[in-house]
Amino acid sequence: MKRVVIIGGGFAGSMVARKLANKCDVTLIDTEDFFEYTPGILRVLVEPEHYDNLHIKHSEYLPKANIIIGKVKGIKSKEVILEDGKKIKYDYLAIASGSSYSSQIKEKNAFFANRMKHLLEANKKIEKSKRIFVVGGGVVGVELAAELATHYEDKNIYLIHSHNKLMDRNNIKSSAYARKFLEDNKVNLIFNEKIVGADKRKLFGESGKSYPYDAVFFTVGITPNAGFMTGEFSKFVSKGIRVNDFLQLDGRENIFVAGDVSGVPEEKTAQNAEKHGNVIANNILALIRGKKLNKYKSKKRMMVISLGKKSGIIEYKKFVCKGFLPALAKKIIEKKVMLSFR
Repeated sequence: MKRVVIIGGGFAGSMVARKLANKCDVTLIDTEDFFEYTPGILRVLVEPEHYDNLHIKHSEYLPKANIIIGKVKGIKSKEVILEDGKKIKYDYLAIASGSSYSSQIKEKNAFFANRMKHLLEANKKIEKSKRIFVVGGGVVGVELAAELATHYEDKNIYLIHSHNKLMDRNNIKSSAYARKFLEDNKVNLIFNEKIVGADKRKLFGESGKSYPYDAVFFTVGITPNAGFMTGEFSKFVSKGIRVNDFLQLDGRENIFVAGDVSGVPEEKTAQNAEKHGNVIANNILALIRGKKLNKYKSKKRMMVISLGKKSGIIEYKKFVCKGFLPALAKKIIEKKVMLSFR
């Protein structure tokens, strides 16, 4: 059987692993021993018990695969090198290492919205806080501010955004509804302000203003996790790892890239990551069987945005649905995805 190594166990990596586990010798390398449903983790901030619904151990849904918990230091043409020095040989490699928030600000009361462990820690801090700031007015920032505002009525919630409207890459109707919803729920919106620093008590804006806080959450500064692309592979990294139409590294037909770490110019969503994983798994099988590869077709997909537990937005091209139905849809999607791993 051909050896397939997958770096990263998120939506893209887990999809490749599940589709190939019974057809190839699959090794999944991840920094955690579980898959995590990241679109639902913001709810954990206000309801820590919800965490139990959002993860499953890799070994449970991949009983035939080799699971390695570790961090990748580098890759070569036929092997992956781990930080502990161990080398894992492969015939085909799928890189799905995701992305993370990065910031110069390292204060103990600053948290990052894509880290489950951070959010579990933050819940205790939130309970004691009165002034809570969310930095970034994209989809994640809006969802986070909505979770906080609809759960806590006794706290002052602020959202700081460097642009003049929320979710500026989304439909204008979605942006307007998100703003009205947050304002109706007493979120203090601060536009056209970029945060450039912080100390233990204050955020400092580019405008020269300072903002006292008890806790702050960052939803900006996403960086692809591509630090292991060194040496001859470093040339492929530019705003993600560059790929061709088949999601391969140019000139390296046995190496594929999926999800947030890829340089495909599109929204970095769980849905797109799953599509990447599906295409890559099929293309690896096509190479093994000597068949034609399939191109990945990037297109606008439906987006479901939550605004607390009881409201949300469904957006697809020019169509926008607002209110309770999107919130219900988000819950159904979450359950459906997690059930697919059972």
